[in-house]
Amino acid sequence: MSGFQWPVRIYVEDTDAGGIVFYANYLKYFERARTEWVRSEGVALRGRLESEGVAFVVHSLNVQYHQPAFLDDELMVSADLIAGTRTAMTFRQQAHRKADDALLVDGEVKVACVQLPAGRPRRMPEDIQALVNRTLQPNNE
Repeated sequence: MSGFQWPVRIYVEDTDAGGIVFYANYLKYFERARTEWVRSEGVALRGRLESEGVAFVVHSLNVQYHQPAFLDDELMVSADLIAGTRTAMTFRQQAHRKADDALLVDGEVKVACVQLPAGRPRRMPEDIQALVNRTLQPNNE
C-alpha cells in the first residue's frame, strides 16, 4: 500500500450479525480516506460547499472484495490519486488489515466536481486543480 493512508477501527455498528464488516461500509472508509487526503493537503471542502456551492460526488466505482474484516480489526485505507481532469479525480483505493497486511478490498473511484444545487458538472476550483496537477506530476517527491 502506498500514498496517503487513513486508519480505521471496526466497531459493532460496522458489522453484520456475524461480526463481519457490511460490504457497503468499505465505501464509507474510502470516502473518509479521500476527504482526509484533501484535508491533509490544506484544502477545506466544507467552506467551499457553504460559500460556493461546490461539492464532489461519486461518479463511478469499481470495487473488488478479497477478504472480510471483523469486529475490532484495525485497517489502513489508502487514497492514491491516479488521474484527473478539469472536472473529476480518479483514485485507486485499498483497505488492508494492519495485523497481517492482508488486502481486503481494492478499487477505483471517480469523483466529479459539481455545482449545487443543480448538481451540474463544473471545473474544479483552482487550488484543487493545482493539487491534482501537483500530485500527478511525474517524479513528484
